Amino acid sequence: MSGEMYDVAIIGGGPAGSVAAALLARAGRRVVVFERDKFPRFHIGESLLPFSMQAFTRLGLHEKFARAGFMEKFGGEMYGACGGDGVKFYFQDGFRSQTDRSYQVTRADFDKVLLDHAAESGAEVREETGVDKIDFSDDAVSLTISRRDELPLVQGRAEARPSENEKEPTNQIHARYVIDASGRNSILGAKFKLKKNYEHLQKVSVFAHYDGMSRAEGRDGTLTRMVRAIDRWFWVIPLTATRTSVGVVLDGDVLKKSGMSPEDFLQQAIEEQPILMETMRDAERVTPVRTAADFSYRSTRLTGDRWLLAGDAAGFIDPVFSSGVFLAVLGGEQAADVLHEVLDHPGKRRKRFARYERKINQAMDVYLRFVDAWYSKEFIEVFLHPQDMFQIPPAVNAVLGGNVGDSFAIKWRMWIFYLLVRLQRYIPLCPRRTLIPQKESAGAVARELEAVS
Repeated sequence: MSGEMYDVAIIGGGPAGSVAAALLARAGRRVVVFERDKFPRFHIGESLLPFSMQAFTRLGLHEKFARAGFMEKFGGEMYGACGGDGVKFYFQDGFRSQTDRSYQVTRADFDKVLLDHAAESGAEVREETGVDKIDFSDDAVSLTISRRDELPLVQGRAEARPSENEKEPTNQIHARYVIDASGRNSILGAKFKLKKNYEHLQKVSVFAHYDGMSRAEGRDGTLTRMVRAIDRWFWVIPLTATRTSVGVVLDGDVLKKSGMSPEDFLQQAIEEQPILMETMRDAERVTPVRTAADFSYRSTRLTGDRWLLAGDAAGFIDPVFSSGVFLAVLGGEQAADVLHEVLDHPGKRRKRFARYERKINQAMDVYLRFVDAWYSKEFIEVFLHPQDMFQIPPAVNAVLGGNVGDSFAIKWRMWIFYLLVRLQRYIPLCPRRTLIPQKESAGAVARELEAVS
């Protein structure tokens, strides 16, 4: 077999690929990462969960995050659009919490820190390099790659990709195993036709960054705010001392049928929410308005004889509880640990790959159930009326923070929570809410901001 041989080839330099690459390289493995873009590049998904903190500690990243200026985040808060008091939750109060914070990040900077860290850890990182083809044999994987700068320049730009009848400059490398962390357009997902969409979660996000929003002082100024309306929900994520990410998520058909531009749609959606307008009175939009199709999906298989899927290549379960980066870090860490063991003990491959698939699917199952409940009106009615019973609020808090493990103590409490949500549909265990904006709802937010300022 000609060409270079690596222990592991990783497709994609996002959080899943970078975490896996850093861990494998630090363990002494020969690793190569192929990233089609040049970092930094824009990406959405800016709020991290505390259950990723242990992985960041293991990787030695906290000092780099501090130098990058990433804001520490201590929890979140939820409101109904119809007004009234919201509910704050702090990570330190989560069931058997092990950390009280995570981070709010600008993803372009965050992803670059992770990819650079992988290179500094010893991984070979090739940016602006695409993987065009993957072939498998009994003992290796062959990847055909191409770089942008290998294509001929025409008037200062790279020429379009050649037709099937033309010869494109390519190189081939070989690896024992491959991790596909190439995102929702997964290369192996397409090759093996693995993607399964969740048709009831075909959402779209419309979002931008703003400067000059009002914000509480202290740790409350770091919280992610979520506002639940009748057919949509909003996020407000503080990124720096002055900058805030604001977005709305709703069914894609609603945006399409409106006939409005993303800019006009977002502005109108915000203006319809007094809870948002009170904090955005002096805000100025400082980035273009972007849209993202947040179509939820799952890959029907996450492993094969010589491959694993991680991050968005494995699946994406709605942006509502900030699970995207958490699942990517979890998948990257778990994939690295599995392959490090399997490279030394090939006979354990089937068992360890199966365990990896169960663990990642279990995590996605937890969020899928949470998301399905969230899109019912009863979820927010129950959440906004917490009762100190059986420690259910701390258990919900723990899952919001990324605790998706096998803890029976959390599982049975979540079963009760979901039972309450179902019963709320038929019996008003908690106050009913319209989730339709009322002008007076802004007053509660204003009074709260004044009280903590």
